[in-house]
Amino acid sequence: MTITDEVRSEGDRVVIFDTTLRDGEQCPGATMTFEEKLEVAAFLDQMGVDIIEAGFPIASPGDFEAVSEIARRSKNSVIAGLARANPGDIDRAGEAVRHAKRGRIHTFISTSPVHMKFKLQKEPEQVLQLVTDSVARARNLVDDVEWSAEDGTRTEFDFLCRCVEAAIRSGAGTINIPDTVGYTTPDEYRDLFMRLREAVPNSDQAVFSVHCHNDLGMAVANSLAGVTGGCRQIECTVNGIGERAGNAALEEIVMAIETRRDVLPYHTGIDTKMLTRASKMVSSATSFPVQFNKAIVGRNAFAHESGIHQDGMLKHTQTYEIMTPESVGVQKTSLVMGKHSGRNAFRSKLKELGYDLGDNAFEDAFNRFKALADRKKHVFDEDIEALVDEKLANAADRIRLEALTIIAGTMGPQAATLTVSQDGQHRTFQATGNGPVDAAFNAIKSLVPHEATLALYQVHAVTGGTDAQAEVSVRVEDREGRAVTGRASDPDTLVASAKAYLAAVNKLIARGERLHAQAG
Repeated sequence: MTITDEVRSEGDRVVIFDTTLRDGEQCPGATMTFEEKLEVAAFLDQMGVDIIEAGFPIASPGDFEAVSEIARRSKNSVIAGLARANPGDIDRAGEAVRHAKRGRIHTFISTSPVHMKFKLQKEPEQVLQLVTDSVARARNLVDDVEWSAEDGTRTEFDFLCRCVEAAIRSGAGTINIPDTVGYTTPDEYRDLFMRLREAVPNSDQAVFSVHCHNDLGMAVANSLAGVTGGCRQIECTVNGIGERAGNAALEEIVMAIETRRDVLPYHTGIDTKMLTRASKMVSSATSFPVQFNKAIVGRNAFAHESGIHQDGMLKHTQTYEIMTPESVGVQKTSLVMGKHSGRNAFRSKLKELGYDLGDNAFEDAFNRFKALADRKKHVFDEDIEALVDEKLANAADRIRLEALTIIAGTMGPQAATLTVSQDGQHRTFQATGNGPVDAAFNAIKSLVPHEATLALYQVHAVTGGTDAQAEVSVRVEDREGRAVTGRASDPDTLVASAKAYLAAVNKLIARGERLHAQAG
């Protein structure tokens, strides 16, 4: 019993035909190694993909070996090999898939006037004969044959009907009418299949398939329209990779069916919790990044930064999410903290990080967070922790940095102009030094003369990226060897350095005052 028979018996079952390893790999720059193909194929097999088009066996020895090895290793999926309508292609494809538990030969030929005239340079009757011959030859090698009419959506309808009828009569169990150049619209595509299935006498003997390209951005919509027109196989790729603008995206199709059962009363065999992992695996293998706002698997697919959206999400997830992140393999919704985030989201994030601030402390932290968000594209949990921890540690400081200007470069000496607030008064100091950090520290020494020595100056990035906050740790020791440590963070490393040194100086002042009080 072939998968075609299974689909016909169920009626509402939609077969997922993944062509990531064939059509997807034809995308310029997306070539995968032999090992990467095996890894991706194994994952697709485990994920529940019904048919894996593993490659184009005649294309190269490497492609043949990959299809053959995938066929040997496949546990559940049908393994398909692509073949043009000539004996050499078909025989090579048959040899490649013969080790599979279930193998398929997918043979195709162009049927549109422009393709037949300029690409094939053949008359329609010659093409019709090749359809019959190629399908019959493939059927002698395997039980499962698929035939495709390349550029089917630009093919004259009467000729398309003749070709489909001939292919089914010759043994094709699946008929694919691809929108090869991404030209059709959903209504046109649905109507085409409805007309075909009605006009072709033996259409009930085959499963009809869609294969859509995304040149006009309608590949997924067209694919689903084809299903409503009677198709029960969808050809697609992970992340929608493919030639030119790509193919219909597997993850979008599967989740559209999963989410909108009310208007798409069908089902697939895909384990949706594996979709995100599949996306990352294919992205890594092809070195094609997934756009941040990509549906289902993009980094921002379950991320919310708008304060209004975050507030709604915290009250009830369905306010702004129509599916759960867990359903596609994402651990949880991400409330991205940024300049659009509101107080409710920030308070929730603080609680998540273990902070329970009073109203005044919260307002101060929120204001400093907003100031940071205006300077930084992405505010990470570590940034918020550094921001809150620094404030808690330095809450009692008498001297605070208000402004810092640095003159640096190859021509020394470097100079720093420092403005601080001390006991309600603003004071400005200038100093030079051997480098901008030394100049800033000298300006602070002008403010608070002391004989303590710098024992440690350490900088590290709180997060990744060129706009990451720098966290600076400073330790100074007095003449008796007693040490104090100051720590601060800021997207500007020099500002963080000055803040950290000031934090240490404040501790020196506080210690001196305590010792003086004790002596008195």
